[in-house]
Amino acid sequence: MGAGEQAFTMVRKSKAKPNGKKPVAEEKKVYLEPEYTKSRITDFGFKELVVLPREIDLNEWLASNTTTFFHHVNLQYSTISEFCTGEACQTMAVCNTQYYWYDERGKKVKCTAPQYVDFVMSSVQKLVTDEDVFPTKYGREFPSSFESLVKKICKYLFHVLAHIYSSHFKETLALELHGHLNTLYVHFILFAREFNLLDPKETAVMDDLTEVLCGGGGGGGGGDGAGGVVGAQNHVKER
Repeated sequence: MGAGEQAFTMVRKSKAKPNGKKPVAEEKKVYLEPEYTKSRITDFGFKELVVLPREIDLNEWLASNTTTFFHHVNLQYSTISEFCTGEACQTMAVCNTQYYWYDERGKKVKCTAPQYVDFVMSSVQKLVTDEDVFPTKYGREFPSSFESLVKKICKYLFHVLAHIYSSHFKETLALELHGHLNTLYVHFILFAREFNLLDPKETAVMDDLTEVLCGGGGGGGGGDGAGGVVGAQNHVKER
C-alpha cells in the first residue's frame, strides 16, 4: 500500500506566475470541428454501459474499468508517440495549461510531454499490478484509500488524453484513429462522471470538447459556463 500511495505524491498544482508577455493567439481546435466530433467506432450507449451492475462490488467495478482505461489510453498514446518528442513537446501542455511532475521529495521536475507520460504510465502500471492495491485473488481486500487512488489515476489518464487532443489530433486524423479517440474519451468521461472520479476544475480545460462529445461540461461546476472557460484562454496556467 505504501508504495501505491507514494507513487502519486508526484504531481501537484502550482499557481501561474505572470511573465509580462502578451498572450499567444490560441490555435484553432481542429478536434471541435463537426466533421470530426461525430466520428465514433460504435454508437453504443455508454451511459448505460458505465452503470454499476447489480450484484457487482463497487471496488471490483472501479478496478476492472480503471485497468481497462489505463491499457486503452496507453495504446492510444502509443499510436502518436513517435510525434510526441522532447523537441516537439517540450512541456506537458494542454491548451492553456501546463502540467508538472513532482518527485517523491516534492521537488518540481521539469520534463517534456513524453517524459511526463512515461512517469504517468509507469506509476499507474505499478499500481494496477500491485496485489495490495488492485487485488485479484479471492479473499483479498481493497485498501481503504482505493477510491482516492482511482481518482488520481483517472486524473493523470485525463491529462494524457487531453494532450493527445491538444497537441496530436492532426496526427491522429492522419492515422484515421480519431473515431477511436472520441469513443475512448466519451466512455472514460461518462464513467468518471458516474462515480465522481474527476474534479470539474481539473477537466475544465477540455469542457468545450466534453460538451460536444458527452452532452455536458465537466459536471457539477454550474456557474462558470462557456464564458468562463474562454476567458481563461488568455494566460498560461500551471498544474
